[in-house]
Amino acid sequence: QVQLVESGGGLVQAGGSLRLSCEASGSIFSFNAMGWYRQAPGKQRELVARIVRSGSTNYADSVKGRFTISRDNAKNTVYLHMNSLKPEDTAAYYCNSMTMSGLMYWGQGTQVTVSS
Repeated sequence: QVQLVESGGGLVQAGGSLRLSCEASGSIFSFNAMGWYRQAPGKQRELVARIVRSGSTNYADSVKGRFTISRDNAKNTVYLHMNSLKPEDTAAYYCNSMTMSGLMYWGQGTQVTVSS
């Protein structure tokens, strides 16, 4: 069983920055991909950023140029660096992992609130 624990959320003013962390209970290098999703009230959960085993990344258009996903294999941790935050970035952010066999796991979520 994989456990993902997120941290780093909080309240920030528009234009500010936050770094989210997701620590996995196992080696993240064994995962096919890891990513960050977010869900705002009344909206569907959406992919924000993803990093695959090879190190390639992809981002939602709404965060390109502002957010960066990275990983530290030694710490079994994936990060989401968020800059130039906007009120529309306000959401619960969830860490996700997908194993080589296609199983998906989710963290408990961390709230990000951006005030205008």
